[in-house]
Amino acid sequence: MAKMEVKTSLLDDMIGVGDMVLLEPLNEDSFINNLKKRFDHNEVYTYIGSVVISINPYRSLPIYNPEKVEEYRNRNFYELSPHIFALADEAYRSLRDQDKDQCILITGESGAGKTEASKLVMSYVAAVCGKGAEVNQVKEQLLQSNPVLEAFGNAKTVRNDNSSRFGKYMDIEFDFKGDPLGGVISNYLLEKSRVVKQPRGERNFHIFYQILSGASEEFLCKLKLERDFSRYNYLGLDSARVNGVDDASNFRTVRNAMQIVGFMDHETQSVFEVVAAVLKLGNIEFKPESRANGLDESKIKDKNELKEICELTGIDQSVLERAFSFRTVEAKQEKVSTTLNVAQAYYARDALAKNLYSRLFSWLVTRINESIKAQTKVRKKVMGVLDIYGFEIFENADNSFEQFIINYCNEKLQQIFIELTLKEEQEEYIREGIEWTHIEYFNNAIICDLIENNQTGILAMLDEECLRPGTVTDDTFLEKLNQVCATHQHFESRMSKCSRFLNDTSLPHSCFRIQHYAGKVMYQVEGFVDKNNDLLYRDLSQAMWKANHSLIKALFPEGNPAKINLKRPPTAGSQFKASVATLMKNLQTKNPNYIRCIKPNDKKAAHIFNEALVCHQIRYLGLLENVRVRRAGYAFRQPYEPCLERYKMLCKQTWPHWRGPARAGVEVLFNELGIPEDEFSFGRSKIFIRNPRTLFKLEDLRKQRLEDLATLIEKIYRGWKCRTRFLLMKKCQIVIASWYRRYAQQKKYQKIKSSAITVQSYIRGWKARKVLRELKHLKRCNEAATVIAAYWHGTQARRELRRLKDEARNKHAIAVIWAFWLGYKARRELKRLKEEARRKHAVAVIWAYWLGLKVRREYRKFFRANAGRKIYEFTLQRLMQKYFLEMKNKMPSLSPIDKNWPARPYLFLDSTHKELKRIFHLWRCKKYRDQFTDQQKLIYEEKLEASELFKDKKALYPASVGQPFQGAYLEISENPKYKKLKDAVDEKIIIAEVVNKINRANGKAASRIFLLTKNNVLLADQKSGTIKSEVPLGDVTKVSMSSQNDGFFAVHLKEGSEAASKGDFLLSSDHLIEMATKLYRTTLSQTKQKLNIEISDEFLVQFKQDKVCVKFIQGSQKNGNIPTCKRKNNRLLEVAVP
Repeated sequence: MAKMEVKTSLLDDMIGVGDMVLLEPLNEDSFINNLKKRFDHNEVYTYIGSVVISINPYRSLPIYNPEKVEEYRNRNFYELSPHIFALADEAYRSLRDQDKDQCILITGESGAGKTEASKLVMSYVAAVCGKGAEVNQVKEQLLQSNPVLEAFGNAKTVRNDNSSRFGKYMDIEFDFKGDPLGGVISNYLLEKSRVVKQPRGERNFHIFYQILSGASEEFLCKLKLERDFSRYNYLGLDSARVNGVDDASNFRTVRNAMQIVGFMDHETQSVFEVVAAVLKLGNIEFKPESRANGLDESKIKDKNELKEICELTGIDQSVLERAFSFRTVEAKQEKVSTTLNVAQAYYARDALAKNLYSRLFSWLVTRINESIKAQTKVRKKVMGVLDIYGFEIFENADNSFEQFIINYCNEKLQQIFIELTLKEEQEEYIREGIEWTHIEYFNNAIICDLIENNQTGILAMLDEECLRPGTVTDDTFLEKLNQVCATHQHFESRMSKCSRFLNDTSLPHSCFRIQHYAGKVMYQVEGFVDKNNDLLYRDLSQAMWKANHSLIKALFPEGNPAKINLKRPPTAGSQFKASVATLMKNLQTKNPNYIRCIKPNDKKAAHIFNEALVCHQIRYLGLLENVRVRRAGYAFRQPYEPCLERYKMLCKQTWPHWRGPARAGVEVLFNELGIPEDEFSFGRSKIFIRNPRTLFKLEDLRKQRLEDLATLIEKIYRGWKCRTRFLLMKKCQIVIASWYRRYAQQKKYQKIKSSAITVQSYIRGWKARKVLRELKHLKRCNEAATVIAAYWHGTQARRELRRLKDEARNKHAIAVIWAFWLGYKARRELKRLKEEARRKHAVAVIWAYWLGLKVRREYRKFFRANAGRKIYEFTLQRLMQKYFLEMKNKMPSLSPIDKNWPARPYLFLDSTHKELKRIFHLWRCKKYRDQFTDQQKLIYEEKLEASELFKDKKALYPASVGQPFQGAYLEISENPKYKKLKDAVDEKIIIAEVVNKINRANGKAASRIFLLTKNNVLLADQKSGTIKSEVPLGDVTKVSMSSQNDGFFAVHLKEGSEAASKGDFLLSSDHLIEMATKLYRTTLSQTKQKLNIEISDEFLVQFKQDKVCVKFIQGSQKNGNIPTCKRKNNRLLEVAVP
């Protein structure tokens, strides 16, 4: 078996150059060739110092498995081959061990693998941080937020099948141990124009196709949707199906992820209803109509789609129809209503669809943040992950407002990247005591100022033009730019005052060009004003606010007539500028880590490396400039210990072991090798090497020395092996010879011994046979005498036997003859006696017949007149007597619950039988009640009340029927432990029981003493007896519990009362039926009002300002049959009942 290779440095077995800082010579061609060489060998990661370059392989590689995670865990950044896990581990360990907030900036163009890189970072951090039920739940929620946001914010483009059409920044929060507590997500500039229109070969957002492909027919019917994509105008049909993408499976994944993150069922339903409404808005079409005053107006062609949208959203159809046909403009106290022509109506429809989807996406981000936010208020460490669109340059002047602000964001990121990289270099030099030298680099602050300057910036000019009264068009905006920015060295326009661009035919008149740090980009000015305004007519906002759909109403708060604000909303450009400024401020407070993603080809195919495309990305990402910045000072640095460990074999004084400090050993090593002093410097903990050639020289010397050492080791090993083999053979020869001599002597001895035994056996056999013959002769003589005697004795015995037989035969004949004679006499006497008895019986029979004949003749007349009635009365009386006598012996017990009763013997006694049963039951119930004391009567009244409240409603009730209601389960008056509690309570205690109070934060239980008095409900601490809460019975409004076999119940308090300041009580008790019954009777007695008992498997509980849903589910338990309560998110507590 081959020995496993163990790497201790990225320089080991390096393919190409693992760190571009060490590339020699450094130019664009060598940079690309190095990337290509590594890409061809499946090495998709390369370093530029601490920056990771990631090339999308467009296929799965076996470098992300759990074994790789363990390999890079707690390892030095440069210890192993370049990998994204190394950067993630470095960031996580810096956050955990050095208490430094981290941020990971992932940039690159669409299709370069930014989203996958962010997933890999999050999955690695989730794998290496702590374990535990709560920690795993937080990690699962953080990871499952990705599928939800991808479904609603990603789409298929010509460059990428899963392109993020929004920017995402996630702050993951950790505690002091490095365990995740939660997170916060920020989103930037969703490409909402994609909702209504997609470029050729691209799709709308994934969620539309996932619903139509993966939802059941029943669910689609509820959403009033059909599975056919061609039914919807907002869905492009040329790329509706994507190879390798299963929309149906992804839909199930999204629904499961929403449940894990913490979306309630009604919230999920509301979200999909809004998505369906957006999809159906695209099917609304308009037709022109002329009014009497000559003005054109629009009407909806087919109102069926409008009707279904209104049914989905709960909007009055006439209100929405009017909002599509009229526009109301308010100015101070005046309102002017104008009609919309067909073009304006289509604009209003599309604006509503875009705003509805964009606001839904923002609501989803906010809702996810509510679920994944940290629950504790302790100090937190933060790791930010930024996945944002890369620099975009489209051909044929297709760059519009979206590309302009995307590239502006990348300019800001490039600016902070250069600043933080230089800052990091400078800090390390200062920390190590190395003299800092000024580094020349291109500062793109002049480009950022061109875009964001508050007076003369392009965004400021765009906002000013949008707010200017009068006719405002894209052409007037371009004219303004030509006036203000004409002299700027990075701004180019055909219409500007600068004469050098007047004859530039590559620059159309309706475009302007900006020289970004990544190259020149030409922007088509058409659509800038409209996209920056991003207007939604107030009539549509007010129509949405009037919806009965709670989610839609919450998405349009400005539609509330009571909160009308005539102030113009901020433009899209100003909002994005403020968001970018906030993002930059946030990033500057954290330690940066960079991942630069590169797309190798436009075909989304594996094993293809397009050098021209990669070169373009290298330029606009500024990677060469980054390498130059890193190499401006010292190209390579390494701590003394690993440096000495790696190169100690090059010096006799340090090989094989150096006994002094590591720095002294490195100094001796470098002096011995004769390296010029200007090629390296000694820091406090690291050695700094200026030129990569010096490092490669060290590597070549080390490689040659390792070969020499390998040859020496091989020589010594071969000598040792031969000596060992000779000594072993010598030892074996001696052993074999000794064993053979022993074997030969043993064989000789065995042969002599066998011969002696043979001779002995022959002699012993002859002597034995001689003795045997003598014994046989003696035996034959003895046997002959015995046989003769036996024959004589036999003859004598046979003679005596014959004599005895003759004598016995004579005696038997006499006995037989006497027996026959006695039998004959007995039979003759028996015959005589039978004849005499037959004659006497005949006389008696004849006499009886004669007496009967006389009696019948005498009473015949009387019998015929009265015999029938008397026989009937006699028979009936006899049957009744028999019935009552049998009932006496078959009477059931005196227990009122004994339902046994003897069967009815005769049909005519049916009514009598039932009446007797009723009378007997009433009598024994009276006898049973007469035995009760007053206390027992009160107990049975409570049992009867419990039966009316819980029978056939609560599964726990049957088990409570046989348990007596004791009330005082705690001996408060006798136990000195509760003396303080007894002194604090003056009233009579109706019930005293230990209950479990459920903590809303984590679902765990804490023991409390539950006291019910005549006027109050009290909760006290079980250990100290201190009263924690006191609630008057008048403030108790309701008691909620499930229908299952558990002891959980909620005590709801009156809103506004003093006792309700901390919210309702969620408790658990082993005597739930008794407690609820006594609370109900006591409340009814004091307030004269019946207490509401709610039995439901899902109810709401008020905790301070939040309402939390308590949901009971069936499930197997690790603790046997004990129900457990678990916090799922901020709004859901699940109680698992076995």
